[in-house]
Amino acid sequence: MQGQAQQQAYDRGITIFSPDGRLYQVEYAREAVKRGTASIGVRTAEGVVLAVDKRIRSPLLEGTSVEKLHKADDHIGIASAGHVADARQLIDFARRNAQTNRLRYGEPIGVETLTKEVTDHIQQYTQVGGARPFGVALIVGGIENGEPRLYETDPSGTPYEWKALAVGADRGEIQEFLEENYDEGGDLESGIVLALEALASVNDGSLSPEGLGMATVDAESEQYVELTKDEIGEYLDAEGLLDEGEEDGDADDEADE
Repeated sequence: MQGQAQQQAYDRGITIFSPDGRLYQVEYAREAVKRGTASIGVRTAEGVVLAVDKRIRSPLLEGTSVEKLHKADDHIGIASAGHVADARQLIDFARRNAQTNRLRYGEPIGVETLTKEVTDHIQQYTQVGGARPFGVALIVGGIENGEPRLYETDPSGTPYEWKALAVGADRGEIQEFLEENYDEGGDLESGIVLALEALASVNDGSLSPEGLGMATVDAESEQYVELTKDEIGEYLDAEGLLDEGEEDGDADDEADE
């Protein structure tokens, strides 16, 4: 019983290390991330691709209200996995810092700088009593000095730079797919296709544009652009990844016309 009581003390206290050096609340926050639908980031020679699985669970739900893709600045986009409310707080923090940098220095903030400012903020919530860690992981992608950059933030407050990554549900399977198929010299189009194929690999090989979100940050224009539902559908159709129900629906629409 005494051992169990000690375990609960480490379990409940964010500021208390367990005897084996673990912070259980941070580990639980990572579990919250795993329960969120998947988000993917791919860095290519021409820019960065962000893709998210919205997984709309009801036909009555407006897909635009599911917020997993965010514009942090003209040249930076962020995808999230985990608690949406926690993600919104961090996105607002990132946007404020990006605008402050523009006003103070007259130039866009660096992707690495912004990521580390966000992770510094996250880390503070792992060592303050009366608070809990953020139960969300972010993929921060953008252009810095003409070069594509791609980062991940962890609930512990640690930043990682990646060539391609996944966060959220099915991370292991998607990451394995990315490792096998990633081409560092690929263009933006191939990055979009790779992200869609990676999501399809854990969704029975087919996807619906209504349940997806995609954005790119092109290295030449340095502009964050979200793809429309029709544009995503065209990519899915071209790669043979479009859900059969969607194809039937398109056929019916053509017949009605």
